[in-house]
Amino acid sequence: MRPLDALAKVCADVRPGEPAEGVLGVEPALVAAPKDLTEAADVMRVAAEKGLAVVPRGAETRLDWGKPPERCDLLVDTHRLDGLVEHTAGDLVAKAEAGLPMDVFGERLAERGQRLALDVPLPGSTVGGTVAAGAAGPLRTLYGTPRNLVIGLTVVRADGRVARSGGKVVKNVAGYDLGRLFSGSYGTLGLIVEATFRLHPIPTASAYVTCTVGGAEDAHDAVQSVLHSPVAPSAVEYIGPGTVSVLLEGVPDGVAARAGQTAELLGEGTGVSETAPDGWGRYPDGTTLVDISAPPPSLRDVLDLLGRDVPVTWSGSGHGHVGLPPEMTPDDVADVLGRLRDALARHRGHAVVRYAPEEVRGAIDLWGPVPALALMRRVKDQFDPDRRLSPGRFVGGI
Repeated sequence: MRPLDALAKVCADVRPGEPAEGVLGVEPALVAAPKDLTEAADVMRVAAEKGLAVVPRGAETRLDWGKPPERCDLLVDTHRLDGLVEHTAGDLVAKAEAGLPMDVFGERLAERGQRLALDVPLPGSTVGGTVAAGAAGPLRTLYGTPRNLVIGLTVVRADGRVARSGGKVVKNVAGYDLGRLFSGSYGTLGLIVEATFRLHPIPTASAYVTCTVGGAEDAHDAVQSVLHSPVAPSAVEYIGPGTVSVLLEGVPDGVAARAGQTAELLGEGTGVSETAPDGWGRYPDGTTLVDISAPPPSLRDVLDLLGRDVPVTWSGSGHGHVGLPPEMTPDDVADVLGRLRDALARHRGHAVVRYAPEEVRGAIDLWGPVPALALMRRVKDQFDPDRRLSPGRFVGGI
């Protein structure tokens, strides 16, 4: 039986792929959109029986991250998996399906005065795509990334078997921690179908304390003064060129007092606003996006290297992004990337290219040195021994 016919027996929404649906230029032969966990498992089982290479797709906001897949026989679209399965407000826990847009998820949680403390730099991003990319923004300073906020995960493995980890309450730690393993896995270990998250109450008050800084030394000093103070920021963000902003959250009187303390720390010319400054929580402009991570003091070295003309964002957690402009040649990008990795290596940090034009991707190593690559290959072999899930998309050709 042809793969199309076999898939149509288990999923009502199956069709041939189209050129416009290509993953970094690799056109899918087939597209299937399961409506629930049962259909998703059946689709993956048939794909295994037919030896199909599978690439998951959410809202395509990060489908251009990473390498092109070696092949894409089946694109599994999660847009029909868009439900809020459960919201246990008393336990500050919610379970959502992978295709639910993050902004819709946030609106539903807000109805009960709660939130998932993850920024959404790319509007329209889905729950599954956010976890698979390990994506987060300035709030990671206090709350962390998906791997810190996912307390349970339901996935379909390469052979069609369903696997679950975690539970409905934060204290449940039974089972294998799929949440940490799948966060940032780029769809190479399994199909995420449902995720259970730890939530937080929406604060009753918030304030952004923002100042303008000069060079690298001033930016470093401003960020460090806040991080080593008792003002307890929810987020600290450097927005290049030359802006440092601090988000404070809590009750009105407490936020007002802490905002005053923060303004004193940052010095003359500091402003306080209820609205975020321009660029807050967004990726910097550029056709090549570099994800950088290192201890917070490395900000000074990064800015010294890149200068003021290259847009940079940097959170108080020691994680940021660099946007390289379209006029840079592949050789230019390779040179900047190499020097950036050398600078970050002194801090035990790293730089990963998330997206870039095709000619740039072909001239650089997107991932750079990865000490844990051998372990990652063994994990891949355990979950996907036939290398059919997003083959070649991740580090080291995983």
